[in-house]
Amino acid sequence: RYSAYLGRRVEVQYRAGDILLPATGTLVADSGRSIFLEEHFVQRGQEKHFRWEIPYQYIVKIEERSAVAQPAPEPAPAPESAAPRRAAAASSESPLLPLRHRPKEA
Repeated sequence: RYSAYLGRRVEVQYRAGDILLPATGTLVADSGRSIFLEEHFVQRGQEKHFRWEIPYQYIVKIEERSAVAQPAPEPAPAPESAAPRRAAAASSESPLLPLRHRPKEA
């Protein structure tokens, strides 16, 4: 039913209970009852692989995505001169109390 999209990048909107969820990935298989999407990405320097199955009865909409969006580059570390100011600002604004060492129990 969705085999025309095989090997293509698609965006699928599907039902999960009472909510609609989006999923974007490459359609890698169509079993006749479900479609299988796959996504490969790099997170914190490590390659990640995610694959999921969406049964036909939960698919609301499927459309091809023409361009593959490039992930935004990770931000460069802040200059050292900015680090102390940022730490000082964070400590003065933080509502959390510092952790205290707990006494060791015998």
